[in-house]
Amino acid sequence: MNAIQKSQAIKAGLRKGFQDGSSKMARCKCYGYTLGSNGELEINPDEAKVVHWIFERYLAGDSLGKIAAGLERLGIPSPTGRSKWNREAIDKLLSNEKYTWQVMLQKTISTGAVQTENDGLMDRYLYTDTHEAIISDEMFNAVQEKKQKRSKALENKFAIGLAF
Repeated sequence: MNAIQKSQAIKAGLRKGFQDGSSKMARCKCYGYTLGSNGELEINPDEAKVVHWIFERYLAGDSLGKIAAGLERLGIPSPTGRSKWNREAIDKLLSNEKYTWQVMLQKTISTGAVQTENDGLMDRYLYTDTHEAIISDEMFNAVQEKKQKRSKALENKFAIGLAF
């Protein structure tokens, strides 16, 4: 089996797991959760408070930079353990449906050495009720709507600036 065949076999195995619900990727740990002794996601109470605070601050109108500065001021280490948070980490956290009771698999796809967002090229798989939620569906959806509005406002700001 050459490298290309091996890669294709691995990808096929991963997709089979996505389809039949046996994929362990649904139980990958993220900030706010730990892996329990049974291999299932369990809430980390201290980190869950931080996740909730980040969602609340964003809904209150704070920018990603202001949230990062607030976390640093409070002395809360980033998910990587660093003292500084960055906007990208907060943006990803705010976009992660795993904080509800759902997990979306195959959100990104790998094309060679580049990983890109899966915009419909491949099937995506939604697992529900896989773990306890930190954020309500309502709060998560409100943040997604606010993120979209802010990005459109930014696009309009640049478009208006270019018109002059």
